[in-house]
Amino acid sequence: MEAAHSDLPAGGGRVCRLRLHGVIPVAAGPLFGDQTRRVLDSNVSEQMRWWFGIPDAALGALAYLGDVIFGLAGSTRRWQYRPWLVILFGLDVIPLGLVSAILVVMQGTVVGYWCFLCLATAAISLLLIFLAYDEVWSSLTYLARLWRRTRSRRAVWNAFWGRASVEASEVALQR
Repeated sequence: MEAAHSDLPAGGGRVCRLRLHGVIPVAAGPLFGDQTRRVLDSNVSEQMRWWFGIPDAALGALAYLGDVIFGLAGSTRRWQYRPWLVILFGLDVIPLGLVSAILVVMQGTVVGYWCFLCLATAAISLLLIFLAYDEVWSSLTYLARLWRRTRSRRAVWNAFWGRASVEASEVALQR
């Protein structure tokens, strides 16, 4: 259950990993107190650790690192110049946000406890979905419009990888 609250690579993930390894003896949140520890020690958290072989906090930290890398790569027109990067960003952000939301729901329904950091990182994940959706949609729309105009798989493939063409530039400038 810790992934929803421990996905932040610089903060929450590190704190939860230290807690899991016994370096930090107690995990308590600012709003829910001891409930944070109960979430960390829950059967759900243990099951996820068993499934993946590593603490889910580490997986969450890697996912957020991917968000940061993909989010900062490229320009404001990367939907046109690097659709592959935008779609990869969407494949990273959207599932992470959905998993975070599911884990938060599981906190209340399965575990029966809440943790502030869990709720905060889930909110950040959902915000990232909201922010990434438009860019992913723009890339997919751009590629679909190029397909409708050219009916050429090669033109769409080249545009997907960011290779310039007259047709792709014209489609990108259309409203």
